[in-house]
Amino acid sequence: MAVGKFPIEASHIMMFARSIGDDNQIYYDEDYAKEAETGGVIAPPTFVQASAQFDPEYGLRPKIGGDGWFGSGGKPTGVRPREDSAGGSDGSGGGGGGGGLHAEQRYIYHRHPKVGDVLTTTNKPGKTWEKEGKRSGKLVFSESITEYRDQDGELVVTAIGTGVRTERPVDQG
Repeated sequence: MAVGKFPIEASHIMMFARSIGDDNQIYYDEDYAKEAETGGVIAPPTFVQASAQFDPEYGLRPKIGGDGWFGSGGKPTGVRPREDSAGGSDGSGGGGGGGGLHAEQRYIYHRHPKVGDVLTTTNKPGKTWEKEGKRSGKLVFSESITEYRDQDGELVVTAIGTGVRTERPVDQG
């Protein structure tokens, strides 16, 4: 994910918290939050994933134009597999029969993201390792690390995603 700027606004935090069913006042009530240890409204855990909406290349957001909105009823729904330059699936995960999936997501909080922060991201590869699967052959695990920094360059959150690719489709037998 390559995000130029991800501004954190109070309404975004409130709507995100509501969408995940978390009604903690720390996410929307400024007076309550001022009295809390945080000193103000903060973002809920996993909120930084919303930065994908600021990424112009985010592949899961519907696209306008061309063949219409994906998932609009005009085409079958579900996650489309990404294609590489040769026209094949890259197997990077997310379904679609590409041989890969998203296996884990971890967040390391260096401080709470808060209203008024403007985050930017830096992406880098993490560790890669292999295991032998019983029905799918070799499993290749790889990490992708995204660092979220505020407007002053301070590290706020480190997100570590782990994907896994299979050597071959899982034998259904």
